Amino acid sequence: MYEFLEETVKRNMRSPAKTVVPEMTVGDLLRLFAVDDLDAYPVVSNGTLVGIVSKADALRAFTLTPASILPHYDDMMGTTVDEIMTRHVITVDAETRLQHVLNLIGAHHFKSLPVVDQNRRLKGMIAREDVIRALAFCNRRQALPLVAPAVGYYAIA
Repeated sequence: MYEFLEETVKRNMRSPAKTVVPEMTVGDLLRLFAVDDLDAYPVVSNGTLVGIVSKADALRAFTLTPASILPHYDDMMGTTVDEIMTRHVITVDAETRLQHVLNLIGAHHFKSLPVVDQNRRLKGMIAREDVIRALAFCNRRQALPLVAPAVGYYAIA
């Protein structure tokens, strides 16, 4: 398992990442979430990461407040990603060790993190599944087979 300590984001991230723009409507965002198996999209403007928008952010736009009697779904569907996205995004760079990613995911309950360069240009995404894959790969060399070979005695009558 010591190999995992040397694993970096660069070797395990998904690149290029699927992105959205701040001007996209929540209606269009919901359609993307419905067809993609992603929990969040990085929000990019002119190639620079400006935020992240999750399924929870999109659904929060439809929650009722004590002041609202009836939801105005048409209005909510026209809300832009810019209005609901998280602007202060925790990011990693390509040289970050996966152990640090694992710590961030655990501490903040993230499902994925954007990977950026020094100019906040998006380079990819690193997700829990990528970390799991790396852990499994590093463990594969040392592990016993998942299915033990059949060994036994058979009697023929």
